[in-house]
Amino acid sequence: MNLQRAKTIVLEHYHAIDSANSSNIQQILQYNTTSNWKWRGYHPFNEQTGYRDIAAVFWRPWMEAISYPQRRQDIFFAGYNEIDAFTSTWVVSLGHLVGLFDQPFIGIPPNGKMVFLRYCEFNRVENEKITETAFYCDLPHLMVQTGLEPFTKQRGAELVQPGPITHDGLLFTPSNPEEGAKTLATINAMCKNLGTWQSGLPLEEELAQNWHDDMIWWGPTGIGSTYTIERYAKQHSRPFRAAFSERSSLNHIARLAEGHYGGFFGWPNFTAVNSGGFLGLPTSTLRSEFRVIDIYRRRGDKLAENWVFIDLLHWMKQHGIDMLKEQR
Repeated sequence: MNLQRAKTIVLEHYHAIDSANSSNIQQILQYNTTSNWKWRGYHPFNEQTGYRDIAAVFWRPWMEAISYPQRRQDIFFAGYNEIDAFTSTWVVSLGHLVGLFDQPFIGIPPNGKMVFLRYCEFNRVENEKITETAFYCDLPHLMVQTGLEPFTKQRGAELVQPGPITHDGLLFTPSNPEEGAKTLATINAMCKNLGTWQSGLPLEEELAQNWHDDMIWWGPTGIGSTYTIERYAKQHSRPFRAAFSERSSLNHIARLAEGHYGGFFGWPNFTAVNSGGFLGLPTSTLRSEFRVIDIYRRRGDKLAENWVFIDLLHWMKQHGIDMLKEQR
């Protein structure tokens, strides 16, 4: 499908949602989606099918909780999916859903203040309709904004994350296909070098193969954001690798790029065993899932920025801990 046409359909979908309210959101979602629309969301939303269930699980509760909602996009691009030999078309949006938190949302108490819900969404477009969506959001970050503390041992910085430093992430017009191919190749090289964390190189040298020294890793609440290879290795990558063993290979559903931007998601991306302790949890023999979205910005021949969504509520739930219930 033509990428520009796919972008237009998704933008029309967003405009309709942004103009909707809790009483008509079900009908609004129907306009640009198929009857068997498949939707994958952050826990506790999980997998849903069709506009009725998606409206009931996420959009109606959100619109009932948030006054004056708006969408603030920082990155928007489209591409053909490498995972299925470039046959399917996907459109990606990253940014924040913003508004006044005036009523409870899935048990999270309101604070009457402006809040930001980080999100990233992949939409598959076929025959003029959205047929499949992955919607990941950082619910723990929303919880922190209300004064809750779902995680207490975060190594990285906690903040409202900005868009790319270049301010060029909204690709509403066509991009040079050669630039997208370079971005995808750079992402693939990084994934290959990442492997199973057994490259034999010192961690900083391994990372330097694909990352600029002044890279920024915009991580989820619970882990936090880090700046430079040295601090990323210290504050996330090295502790994460020490915590987990028996990591599986990557299992992406979509991986694509346009211009200097690209990314992927999986369901799950990979599995691993918490053999060293993570997020305050003791060691375990359980093989658990990681649902992840990664969005990248390429500068030259290396990666410069990475926006990361990890469904840590789902990961905790696998270990018998319901973070939403415990915070309530």
